[in-house]
Amino acid sequence: MTEPKNPHKKVDNVKDAAVNAALHLAATQGWEDVTLFDIAKQAGIGLAELYQHFEDKFDVLAALGRKIDRETLSRMSPPDPDLSPRDALFDIFMDRFEVLNEQRDGICAILSSFKCDPKQAVISMPHLCRSISWMLESVQVNTGGIRGAIRVTAMTGLYLKVLRVWLRDDSVDMAPTMAALDKGLARAENLATSFGI
Repeated sequence: MTEPKNPHKKVDNVKDAAVNAALHLAATQGWEDVTLFDIAKQAGIGLAELYQHFEDKFDVLAALGRKIDRETLSRMSPPDPDLSPRDALFDIFMDRFEVLNEQRDGICAILSSFKCDPKQAVISMPHLCRSISWMLESVQVNTGGIRGAIRVTAMTGLYLKVLRVWLRDDSVDMAPTMAALDKGLARAENLATSFGI
Protein backbone atom coordinates (compact mmCIF):
# COMPACT_ATOMS: atom_id res chain seq x y z
CA MET A 1 0.00 0.00 0.00
CA THR A 2 1.48 3.35 -1.04
CA GLU A 3 1.61 6.26 1.40
CA PRO A 4 -0.72 9.16 0.63
CA LYS A 5 1.01 12.07 -1.02
CA ASN A 6 1.54 15.15 1.12
CA PRO A 7 1.43 18.30 -1.06
CA HIS A 8 2.53 20.43 1.89
CA LYS A 9 5.85 18.58 2.07
CA LYS A 10 6.71 19.58 -1.51
CA VAL A 11 5.75 23.20 -0.78
CA ASP A 12 7.92 23.21 2.35
CA ASN A 13 10.84 21.69 0.41
CA VAL A 14 10.60 24.37 -2.27
CA LYS A 15 10.37 27.16 0.30
CA ASP A 16 13.29 25.80 2.32
CA ALA A 17 15.39 25.43 -0.83
CA ALA A 18 14.64 29.03 -1.79
CA VAL A 19 15.39 30.34 1.70
CA ASN A 20 18.67 28.41 1.89
CA ALA A 21 19.61 29.70 -1.56
CA ALA A 22 18.80 33.26 -0.49
CA LEU A 23 21.01 32.91 2.60
CA HIS A 24 23.90 31.56 0.55
CA LEU A 25 23.62 34.32 -2.03
CA ALA A 26 23.29 37.02 0.64
CA ALA A 27 26.51 35.78 2.25
CA THR A 28 28.45 35.59 -1.01
CA GLN A 29 27.28 38.66 -2.93
CA GLY A 30 25.24 40.86 -0.55
CA TRP A 31 21.47 40.75 -0.17
CA GLU A 32 20.85 44.01 -2.05
CA ASP A 33 22.38 42.48 -5.21
CA VAL A 34 20.41 39.22 -5.02
CA THR A 35 17.56 38.89 -7.53
CA LEU A 36 14.62 36.50 -7.57
CA PHE A 37 16.16 34.93 -10.69
CA ASP A 38 19.37 34.33 -8.71
CA ILE A 39 17.42 32.64 -5.90
CA ALA A 40 15.53 30.36 -8.28
CA LYS A 41 18.73 29.37 -10.10
CA GLN A 42 20.63 28.70 -6.84
CA ALA A 43 17.71 26.68 -5.46
CA GLY A 44 17.49 24.61 -8.64
CA ILE A 45 13.88 25.54 -9.38
CA GLY A 46 12.18 27.45 -12.16
CA LEU A 47 11.26 31.09 -11.81
CA ALA A 48 7.59 30.17 -12.32
CA GLU A 49 7.76 27.76 -9.38
CA LEU A 50 9.40 30.41 -7.21
CA TYR A 51 6.64 32.83 -8.21
CA GLN A 52 4.05 30.28 -7.10
CA HIS A 53 5.37 30.43 -3.53
CA PHE A 54 6.77 33.95 -3.12
CA GLU A 55 5.46 37.36 -4.11
CA ASP A 56 8.81 39.16 -3.86
CA LYS A 57 12.11 39.26 -1.95
CA PHE A 58 10.31 40.52 1.15
CA ASP A 59 8.23 37.36 1.06
CA VAL A 60 11.43 35.32 0.99
CA LEU A 61 12.55 37.14 4.14
CA ALA A 62 9.18 36.37 5.77
CA ALA A 63 9.71 32.69 4.95
CA LEU A 64 13.19 32.91 6.47
CA GLY A 65 11.64 34.30 9.64
CA ARG A 66 9.15 31.42 9.79
CA LYS A 67 11.99 28.93 9.26
CA ILE A 68 13.92 30.47 12.14
CA ASP A 69 10.79 30.32 14.32
CA ARG A 70 10.21 26.67 13.43
CA GLU A 71 13.79 25.63 14.17
CA THR A 72 13.82 27.59 17.43
CA LEU A 73 10.57 26.06 18.66
CA SER A 74 11.73 22.56 17.71
CA ARG A 75 14.71 22.93 20.07
CA MET A 76 12.56 23.64 23.10
CA SER A 77 12.90 21.39 26.12
CA PRO A 78 9.72 20.10 27.79
CA PRO A 79 8.16 22.77 30.06
CA ASP A 80 9.78 22.96 33.48
CA PRO A 81 7.29 24.13 36.14
CA ASP A 82 10.18 25.20 38.39
CA LEU A 83 11.66 27.50 35.76
CA SER A 84 10.82 31.19 36.15
CA PRO A 85 9.37 33.06 33.14
CA ARG A 86 12.58 35.09 32.96
CA ASP A 87 14.76 31.96 32.80
CA ALA A 88 12.42 30.33 30.29
CA LEU A 89 12.59 33.44 28.07
CA PHE A 90 16.37 33.47 28.38
CA ASP A 91 16.52 29.85 27.16
CA ILE A 92 14.17 30.32 24.19
CA PHE A 93 15.87 33.55 23.04
CA MET A 94 19.31 31.94 23.27
CA ASP A 95 17.94 29.01 21.24
CA ARG A 96 16.95 31.56 18.62
CA PHE A 97 20.40 33.17 18.57
CA GLU A 98 21.95 29.71 18.18
CA VAL A 99 19.73 29.14 15.14
CA LEU A 100 20.86 32.51 13.75
CA ASN A 101 24.49 31.56 14.39
CA GLU A 102 24.17 28.54 12.11
CA GLN A 103 23.52 30.87 9.15
CA ARG A 104 25.48 33.78 10.53
CA ASP A 105 27.06 35.09 7.31
CA GLY A 106 23.78 35.18 5.40
CA ILE A 107 21.78 36.63 8.30
CA CYS A 108 24.38 39.35 8.93
CA ALA A 109 24.44 40.27 5.23
CA ILE A 110 20.65 40.59 5.15
CA LEU A 111 20.52 42.69 8.33
CA SER A 112 23.35 44.89 7.03
CA SER A 113 21.32 45.62 3.88
CA PHE A 114 18.56 47.14 6.03
CA LYS A 115 20.81 50.18 6.58
CA CYS A 116 20.66 50.98 2.86
CA ASP A 117 16.99 50.08 2.49
CA PRO A 118 15.01 51.03 5.64
CA LYS A 119 11.81 49.94 3.89
CA GLN A 120 12.91 46.33 4.42
CA ALA A 121 13.14 46.90 8.17
CA VAL A 122 9.70 48.52 8.29
CA ILE A 123 8.10 45.71 6.29
CA SER A 124 9.83 43.10 8.47
CA MET A 125 8.57 44.51 11.78
CA PRO A 126 5.11 42.86 11.78
CA HIS A 127 6.76 39.51 11.00
CA LEU A 128 9.25 40.00 13.81
CA CYS A 129 6.48 40.87 16.29
CA ARG A 130 4.69 37.68 15.26
CA SER A 131 7.90 35.71 15.86
CA ILE A 132 8.35 37.24 19.30
CA SER A 133 4.72 36.39 20.09
CA TRP A 134 5.46 32.77 19.35
CA MET A 135 8.57 32.86 21.54
CA LEU A 136 6.51 34.26 24.43
CA GLU A 137 3.65 31.82 23.91
CA SER A 138 6.11 28.93 23.82
CA VAL A 139 7.05 29.63 27.45
CA GLN A 140 3.40 30.25 28.41
CA VAL A 141 3.58 34.03 28.59
CA ASN A 142 0.18 35.38 27.54
CA THR A 143 0.29 37.70 24.51
CA GLY A 144 -3.43 38.52 24.41
CA GLY A 145 -5.07 41.85 25.17
CA ILE A 146 -3.38 45.15 25.98
CA ARG A 147 -0.96 43.62 28.47
CA GLY A 148 0.03 41.01 25.95
CA ALA A 149 0.61 43.66 23.28
CA ILE A 150 2.84 45.57 25.71
CA ARG A 151 4.80 42.38 26.45
CA VAL A 152 5.30 41.64 22.74
CA THR A 153 6.38 45.23 22.04
CA ALA A 154 8.79 45.26 24.98
CA MET A 155 10.32 41.88 24.09
CA THR A 156 10.65 42.88 20.43
CA GLY A 157 12.58 45.98 21.50
CA LEU A 158 14.74 43.88 23.80
CA TYR A 159 15.39 41.33 21.06
CA LEU A 160 16.48 44.04 18.61
CA LYS A 161 18.82 45.52 21.21
CA VAL A 162 20.43 42.14 21.92
CA LEU A 163 20.54 41.40 18.17
CA ARG A 164 22.88 44.37 17.75
CA VAL A 165 25.20 42.78 20.32
CA TRP A 166 24.96 39.41 18.54
CA LEU A 167 26.00 41.04 15.26
CA ARG A 168 29.31 42.09 16.86
CA ASP A 169 29.71 38.92 18.92
CA ASP A 170 32.37 36.68 17.39
CA SER A 171 32.92 34.60 20.53
CA VAL A 172 32.48 30.82 20.46
CA ASP A 173 30.10 30.72 23.44
CA MET A 174 28.18 33.94 22.64
CA ALA A 175 29.01 35.25 26.13
CA PRO A 176 28.43 38.94 25.21
CA THR A 177 25.04 38.06 23.72
CA MET A 178 24.07 36.06 26.81
CA ALA A 179 25.16 38.89 29.11
CA ALA A 180 23.18 41.48 27.15
CA LEU A 181 20.09 39.25 27.11
CA ASP A 182 20.31 38.52 30.83
CA LYS A 183 20.68 42.21 31.64
CA GLY A 184 17.78 43.14 29.38
CA LEU A 185 15.48 40.49 30.82
CA ALA A 186 16.33 41.59 34.37
CA ARG A 187 15.38 45.17 33.50
CA ALA A 188 12.20 44.01 31.76
CA GLU A 189 11.25 41.87 34.77
CA ASN A 190 11.68 44.83 37.13
CA LEU A 191 9.56 47.08 34.91
CA ALA A 192 6.87 44.42 34.54
CA THR A 193 6.69 44.01 38.29
CA SER A 194 6.55 47.76 38.88
CA PHE A 195 3.76 48.32 36.36
CA GLY A 196 1.88 45.08 36.94
CA ILE A 197 2.48 43.76 33.43
